[in-house]
Amino acid sequence: MDMMVSVEKLVEGLRAIPDEEFTCDNVYRFLGEHPVDVESLRKYFYWSSKFYTRNLIFKDERFEVMAICWEKGQISRIHDHADQKCWMMVAAGRLRGQNFRVLEIDAGAGRCRLEETDCFDLSDCLAAKVELEEPIHQVLNLPEFDERAVSLHIYSKPYDRCLSFCRDTGTFRDVPLFYTSIDGELCDGVEL
Repeated sequence: MDMMVSVEKLVEGLRAIPDEEFTCDNVYRFLGEHPVDVESLRKYFYWSSKFYTRNLIFKDERFEVMAICWEKGQISRIHDHADQKCWMMVAAGRLRGQNFRVLEIDAGAGRCRLEETDCFDLSDCLAAKVELEEPIHQVLNLPEFDERAVSLHIYSKPYDRCLSFCRDTGTFRDVPLFYTSIDGELCDGVEL
């Protein structure tokens, strides 16, 4: 594995990638070659027993970088990324990604049927990307992993809403997204 870099150096490197080269494969390769030093992320660590936390590190018109902190056993909803590119790496702990395929969808009625496809485990700064061909997924810090986890996410372009899916009811809906902290400072009104 290449030498660890601070999250500030990681952001600097991402900003230096020209627009035409800011592709799924190029950013994925860059992340693989620049594992982030977990110590440089500490100021973004906010934990809650009620929900995983979304902690904004950097944002401009082209991309955003976020540290997501997961307590033992926390999972995301099944969701998409609003047709945007996404990459992630796990800086601490271990997480599982579960991808889904849409079998049927009725956008007008907000109904759908999903099928699990591939799943993968991430740890030790291994990078992953969400494929735009199959963008619906879930992230899980499984109870058997028995530790907190921190994942670093890059989204291009930034977005503030996504689709959230419920397999039990066969429904989906558009939901707003919120930050827990911005640049290491807890957001107003957030109760951990």
